[in-house]
Amino acid sequence: MTLLHFTGIKGSGMSSLAQLLHDSSYKVQGSDVEKYFFTEDPLHERNIKVLPFDENNIQPGMKVIAGNAFKDDHPELLRAEELGIEVIRYHDFLGDYMEQFTSIGVTGTHGKTSTTGLLAHVLGGFAPTSYLIGDGTGKGVENAENFVFEACEYKRHFLAYHPDYAIMTNIDFDHPDYFTSLDDILDAFGQMASQVKKALIACGDDDNLQKLQCQVPIVYYGLDSSNDFYAANIEKDQNGCSFDVFIRNEFYYRFTIMLTGDHAIRNALSVITLCHYENIPAEIVNERFATFTGVKRRFTIMELDGRVIVDDYAHHPTEIRATLDSARQKYPNREIIAVFQPHTFSRTAALLNQFADSLSEADHVYLCDIFGSAREQSGNLTIHDLIDKIPNSQHLKIEDMSDLEAYQNSVILFMGAGDIQLYLKQFKSDITKEETA
Repeated sequence: MTLLHFTGIKGSGMSSLAQLLHDSSYKVQGSDVEKYFFTEDPLHERNIKVLPFDENNIQPGMKVIAGNAFKDDHPELLRAEELGIEVIRYHDFLGDYMEQFTSIGVTGTHGKTSTTGLLAHVLGGFAPTSYLIGDGTGKGVENAENFVFEACEYKRHFLAYHPDYAIMTNIDFDHPDYFTSLDDILDAFGQMASQVKKALIACGDDDNLQKLQCQVPIVYYGLDSSNDFYAANIEKDQNGCSFDVFIRNEFYYRFTIMLTGDHAIRNALSVITLCHYENIPAEIVNERFATFTGVKRRFTIMELDGRVIVDDYAHHPTEIRATLDSARQKYPNREIIAVFQPHTFSRTAALLNQFADSLSEADHVYLCDIFGSAREQSGNLTIHDLIDKIPNSQHLKIEDMSDLEAYQNSVILFMGAGDIQLYLKQFKSDITKEETA
């Protein structure tokens, strides 16, 4: 059997794919930088070999799957070329792989990971389902009938996919280092919609998604009663949400999710719509909702010394609002403290005012230095440009988090897509030392 070598195996999609293929009896190994990423934990649990980058990792007889973050001049990829070894990009491999299943791609500017995780969990309760989630989680299931995967729009990578179904959660302006405008993003999603084989399931509450046209049926879901599938009679509490679902104005079923926020209801509606299309009984869907515990780094809760600490991937103003909405519903009587690390200089510059508006909804705001990422190491602005737009916000440095420690009985949200977890880890360490002092 051919050994598959993953160049950049710690990437969230790459790690997920390596896990999926390992579970499906492929021989898998990979390489990456030696810095720790949370996405590597499931690899080690499976005893998948993870090596430091080295051109000597590439040996005759292998097949190389290359992460999209690495250019063709990466030493491992050059070595593969010298040896005449096939190199295939992550998204191209995935596009070929999914052809053997009923494939469902989940895409959109926000909510992809949470929706993919929920859909995989629900479908897995009805039929064998393999999945690939953008939080670094993948699973291959024996005799899988369905394949659920997260489809990222960045650099139009999702155009390598021709799924049976696609769920589109929303379209918003993001990735300003690649997309030139909202129209450019709309064009990409329009192309993606044209490649879907059976049906497109789209959030009708999103004006941009209403503009889509494609050859297959478009089924709209949302909170507005104009949608094909809509939620009504919504009840929220600290544990989640219950709501009636109507299909074209006819009552279908009452569902309960253990998640908070309107965005969570919309995500659940997309899953309900897909399952109805595939004739999966509402009772099974609701039973699976009851056992879904969420995905990594999406409102991940821990409690420490009376404080609630939340780790969340929110890195766009829309996502920050959704995270704050969830926190307000779940903890209505507590102060909400936002700790945010912007991700990329280009996104921070393009959405500076929107970041300020969304963060201002928290009771107190602490801002970390901008995380540049591998794409861009520097920019023309600093975190102080954002601090200046948010009254009473403060600059948080990892070497001095004493201001945060003063908040007792509060909800502290650590949000970002960079290395915000280092701040969270340091804060937990400081609190623990304080307790034992």
